[in-house]
Amino acid sequence: MCLRRRSFESREVTVARIQLVEGDITEQDVDAVVNAANSGLSGGGGVDGAIHRAGGPSILAACKELRATAFPTGLPAGQAVATTAGDLKARWVIHTVGPVYDAAEDRSDTLASAYTESLRVAAELGAASVAFPALSAGAFGWPLTDAARVAVEAVATSETTVADVRFVLFSPKALKAFARAAERLGVETS
Repeated sequence: MCLRRRSFESREVTVARIQLVEGDITEQDVDAVVNAANSGLSGGGGVDGAIHRAGGPSILAACKELRATAFPTGLPAGQAVATTAGDLKARWVIHTVGPVYDAAEDRSDTLASAYTESLRVAAELGAASVAFPALSAGAFGWPLTDAARVAVEAVATSETTVADVRFVLFSPKALKAFARAAERLGVETS
């Protein structure tokens, strides 16, 4: 989406420019990288494991501190919280928990919230650029086409001060799904 600015309640809000790239989220030169975390904030597989491995032990130490203080029962799905980015190029990691897909229960609002809450946290930090993975589209089983639709729509309609949002996708298939979702929604990407 092209960069546009609008005034809301005497503050300037940006509608983010959206980029789609295939690649490794741990190598992105952005202000904040979004982690597809588990509610325990304990590292794991997929994107979560890759971010913890590449960022080093300071990320896990910060997550343990959050678990001991602000989130003793875990980070709820659809919420987001930031930590240091350790050894990553980014300044911060924004941890968010996407919902597990359930064909019998529509959890799209929770998935959209994971994106919008991450953008809210990024804006609070003063981040101008954010890289997202395809939340819930891996181990949490969300069908890729629908995960892409929810992600693009949530970011494209979010009122934020974050200027650049980059979806960093793990495969050509994922990149294609996000490009098709953007096209169907009429969202311009670069």
